[in-house]
Amino acid sequence: MKRQSALAMWLSQPALLMLAIPFITLIGLTHWRHFQLAWGDSHAIVTSLGLGAVSLLLVIVSGLPLAWWLSQAHGKACLIAETLVLIPLLTPPLAMGILLVSAWGPYSPAGSLLARVGIALVNNPAAFVLAQWYGALPYFVMAARSAFAGVPVTILEAGQTLGASPWQRFWRLALPLAAPGLATAVALAWVRAIGEFGIVMIFAYFPQGMPVKLYNNLQNDGVDAVYILLWLLLLFTLPLPLGCLALTRRYARHKHAIH
Repeated sequence: MKRQSALAMWLSQPALLMLAIPFITLIGLTHWRHFQLAWGDSHAIVTSLGLGAVSLLLVIVSGLPLAWWLSQAHGKACLIAETLVLIPLLTPPLAMGILLVSAWGPYSPAGSLLARVGIALVNNPAAFVLAQWYGALPYFVMAARSAFAGVPVTILEAGQTLGASPWQRFWRLALPLAAPGLATAVALAWVRAIGEFGIVMIFAYFPQGMPVKLYNNLQNDGVDAVYILLWLLLLFTLPLPLGCLALTRRYARHKHAIH
């Protein structure tokens, strides 16, 4: 067993090295003595983090029931729903941005109805949140669905036998047992929302978040102008995924100790 583990570790080195090289390069190329933000970077950080948190909340609230239903349902309706979740995953982000403009822009039927009540969904905070929501929701649903699918059916059936309502089985049984996988789903959704570029670029260019600001800094001032904001993007984006990873590993160790 130890030999297999050691062999796997050595065989994994090329992949790890390939993943590490860009960030090792980033450390070497950053001008640490001139570590300062460019004009507008602080506003981009606030925009990404603030509106990203709103988007993440919407993703969880809307995606959790769908993921749970997909993990339990069967038949044609479930297949259609799964297809509707997969299509945005397969659609390039730039194309998805164009589709959002076509669906929610001021000249679309939905956009015209919203305009009558004074709501616009182009180049404003609401459009920014909607773009991140569309970008992150399918990833969350697929990951959360897998987490719920891993909950033993026997436990849910035992809860039903003991008289637990569907809500109680979901809240007291399925949710705690699926927690590590759901943590991964939340982390994935957060990273997708904060890092979304293509959809935001087309549908909500203003207000500018960190990805779009990185692109503008690169276009206007060259590659040296993006390193500081790139560091801050990593700094503010990584804590939540790392925390979710720690939760998952802790749960795995606890489960292993029980067995």
